[in-house]
Amino acid sequence: MPFVQNAHVTLFVTESGPADAPAILFSNSLGTTHRMWDAVVAELSSEFRCIRYDTRGHGASTRSHSAFGIEDLADDAVDILDNLGIEQAHFAGLSLGGMTGQAVALRASTRLHSLSLMATTSYMPPASAWNERAALVRREGTKAIVEATIQRWFTPGFTAGSRAAIDRVAREFSEADAEGYASCCEAIGRMDFREHIGQIRTPTLIIAGAQDPATPVEMSRNMHLSIPDSHLVVLDPAAHLLAVERPDAVIDALRSHIGERAA
Repeated sequence: MPFVQNAHVTLFVTESGPADAPAILFSNSLGTTHRMWDAVVAELSSEFRCIRYDTRGHGASTRSHSAFGIEDLADDAVDILDNLGIEQAHFAGLSLGGMTGQAVALRASTRLHSLSLMATTSYMPPASAWNERAALVRREGTKAIVEATIQRWFTPGFTAGSRAAIDRVAREFSEADAEGYASCCEAIGRMDFREHIGQIRTPTLIIAGAQDPATPVEMSRNMHLSIPDSHLVVLDPAAHLLAVERPDAVIDALRSHIGERAA
């Protein structure tokens, strides 16, 4: 069952782990695919039902033909759970995936056992910058911004010592669908959950990278202060793409957070 169809898009979905184990739904960042979670899922699939998908307009998922918001991405995630017959799941999202997770928690909280938000934010102005990036990518493709993006996503030490991992992420980013990427940029530019995230009651873990210039630690702290009883973990060293740079730390944090819910 590699694809889920809804009224707007076709979503690529992949599963690993025992079918009767607690389910974790993983949501990828802007410009990546489900494969950004490879190292995390390789470890966790021995004890969890790990479900990954490509956000609309990314990887093997199709893009919609009209403008959409983060709320629509949240509906996509719920559609996947519906299609798989999963009443409740743990949700782990990074960057754009974390924005999607916030929207799921606000729109469909009963579907979540827990929420893990990594290298993300509830508000990321200015919208004009996102619109400009979207226009650039539509003109020149994601190749035009891949070098600058990779510099923001990883610490210099990781970049120097993990060339194969960096090259794979850069290649995937360069091959991303320009319109799908641009449409998600515009959705991020319109997003503002600041007035609402205090309503989230799903047990929430927030993970930040100490050297992340894309979504600085202060953004995570603001979410932590707004979401009741949330827990904040700051990884150091780490930049933005935490699941690739610090998979072991992400695995430990997820196991602890999800384990507390099970207990």
